Amino acid sequence: MKITDIVLFRVSGVWTGPTFPAGNRQARPIDLYPEFNQQSGGTGHQPGDLVHALYLEIQTDAGVSGLFGPIEEWQAFHIHKTLRPFLLSQDPLAIEMLHDQMVRLDRHGRSGLFMTAISAIDIALWDLKGKAWQQPIYRLLGGPTRSAVPAYASMLGFSTAPANAAATAQAYKAQGFTAQKWFFRYGPADGAEGMEQNLAMAQAVREAVGPLYTLMFDAFMGWDVTYASAMVRALEPLHPAWMEEPIPPERVAELRKLREASRVPIATGEHVYTRWQTKELLVGQAVDILQNDPDWTGGITEQVKICALASAFETPVVAHGHSLLPALHVAAAQSPAVVPRVEYLLRYQPGKQFFQTTIYQPENGLVTLPTLPGLGMVLDEGKIEKRVAVSY
Repeated sequence: MKITDIVLFRVSGVWTGPTFPAGNRQARPIDLYPEFNQQSGGTGHQPGDLVHALYLEIQTDAGVSGLFGPIEEWQAFHIHKTLRPFLLSQDPLAIEMLHDQMVRLDRHGRSGLFMTAISAIDIALWDLKGKAWQQPIYRLLGGPTRSAVPAYASMLGFSTAPANAAATAQAYKAQGFTAQKWFFRYGPADGAEGMEQNLAMAQAVREAVGPLYTLMFDAFMGWDVTYASAMVRALEPLHPAWMEEPIPPERVAELRKLREASRVPIATGEHVYTRWQTKELLVGQAVDILQNDPDWTGGITEQVKICALASAFETPVVAHGHSLLPALHVAAAQSPAVVPRVEYLLRYQPGKQFFQTTIYQPENGLVTLPTLPGLGMVLDEGKIEKRVAVSY
């Protein structure tokens, strides 16, 4: 079997998925500058909106193909310009070799945007292998270790006004989610008033869900060490399961200082690429929970290696949930001690999966494993009004 083409295509259709009330975005590093800090969050897709999604398909001379998406524009650019020419005529089932070669291909490609392009290719190759062998990916990885994986409710984009957040938290707890993660809107540029608003939201959510409910918080790298130290100390009485990305992940020594500043566990990893960068966090005693995203960190191939590395340090991996399926397959093939749960972005997963025939979502806080071969992703032609090839 040989790769004959790698096709990028964009599909469009009219939104018929769920809608959500207007909310708040998360804090961001660039909020330090007032002109950016004023920008508000969006409301998401509304009925009748024209929506688009970009997909990748690896085609072979055996008629078996691998699909993944939606992907981002920058991933598509690097795939078309660099990875596609390299992969043509290669054996698509030799995933370990291809992954190693792609990582070695570009001297600037061991991190960042190029690595996210490698990730998309790798995931599509695993989808292809699963279809070739007529098995879900988690079975090829050694699973399943369970029939369903717990998912926590990720509250990005919901209102952080204390009363609104409390009501929303109660509602999703009632739906069966056993854990939630809330995103702080304010950072150092917002001063003491912003910190007070952050803490008011956190306190309101904790009171709404009760003292024993699993609750996490996320700052999206939007803080500095001084601000983050004050926040984690103030959050201690609320007993969060983790404080996520208080500062950028490459600041290993500073993350260790934050771990030492309070008893709040520190989580990071969605903006960390490859097992080597992950090792620096573990050896540097800078992290309690890893969150590498297979969409970005090097694909399923690299995520499995990161899980093995993390298990040696007894550090759980709870993958960031940019897209659900790759992380779900890896989780399903790992011990629950290594991957206890996955992330489900409540407002964003419906859009990510909109063009699929099967929508994978939690029921009573659990995501049932796919039974279709590969990723379990099939596009719904009934939702696609237009399909166009993409090149650069």
